[in-house]
Amino acid sequence: MAAWIRMKKFCVVTNVEKDKGYKTARQLKELLENLGGECILVQDRFVETCEDEFIDYRDIPKDTDCIIILGGDGTLIQAAIDMHQFKIPFLGVNLGTLGFLTEIEVENLERDLKKLLETEGRIEKRMLLKGKISIQGALEEELALNDFVISKAGLCRLITLDVYVNDEWIDTYVADGLIISSPTGSTGYNLSAGGPVLVPEVPAMIITPICPHSLNKRSLVVSSQDKIKVVVGQSKTAAEDEAVVIPDGSCTGRLVTGDWMEICPAKDKVQLVRLKEMSLLGRLRQKLGRELE
Repeated sequence: MAAWIRMKKFCVVTNVEKDKGYKTARQLKELLENLGGECILVQDRFVETCEDEFIDYRDIPKDTDCIIILGGDGTLIQAAIDMHQFKIPFLGVNLGTLGFLTEIEVENLERDLKKLLETEGRIEKRMLLKGKISIQGALEEELALNDFVISKAGLCRLITLDVYVNDEWIDTYVADGLIISSPTGSTGYNLSAGGPVLVPEVPAMIITPICPHSLNKRSLVVSSQDKIKVVVGQSKTAAEDEAVVIPDGSCTGRLVTGDWMEICPAKDKVQLVRLKEMSLLGRLRQKLGRELE
C-alpha cells in the first residue's frame, strides 16, 4: 500500500552531463522557493565545486522530505544506491530519453512542483537487491535496484551457469548469461530478454536466461523470501568459463569457473515519489508506446 506525505524540504541532485552549469537545478531551486518550499543543492560527487550553495551528499539534512534527482533512470538508480540509507524518498525529473522511473518531464517542471507542494506525494517502496559475490574466495557485496546480470566475458563462447534456490539445484543454463531482476527491473533488460513484467508490489525476483542454447529454458519467478545462488560452471569446450557481474549496468567483477554469487532482497527499500495515479501498465503504454492489456 502506497503512503501519502506532504513535502516542503528538498535536496536536489543533478547529472552535470545533462544539466550543464547546474542550470536546471538552479531553476528548480528558485521555483521551489517561490512556491514556499526549502531547497538545497547537492554537489555532484564526481565534480568538485567551491561554491557555497552546494553541500556534499553525505551532509544531506535528516529532516529532508524529498531528494529530487535531475537526469535519467541511470542517475536515479545511482542516487538510490548511494543514498538509500538516508530513508528519504526520491523524485525523478527526466532530462534523458525514456525515463521510465522518473516522474516529472522537465517541460512540466513548474506545474508538477506546484502540485507536489500544494497536495501530497504518493510514496512507493521498491525492492533493493543485495548480491554477495565470491571471486576466487574473496567476498564482495553490491546493491542493485533493477537487476544483477551475469554475462559472458568474451564475445564468442557461451557460459555454463548452475542455479540454486535456497541451496536446492534448479537448473543449469548454457547461455550468454542470466538476469536476476527485481520487480522494478522487470521492465528493463529482463523484459527485452523475454522475461515477465511484475508490478512493484509483488514480493518476488525473476531469473531470466539471456539467449539460452536450449529453447526450453524460460524465466523463473521466485519468492522474495528465497535466496538465489549462481555458480559459474565448466563448459566442455573451454579450460574454464569466464563471466562478468553487472549490477544495474556497472561491471564490478570478473568470475571464473567455481566463483559464485548469491542474491536476495536487501533489508532497506528505495522510496519513490509518485504524483500521478497511473498503473504500471499505464506507465508502460505511456513510456514504451505499447498497447498492453
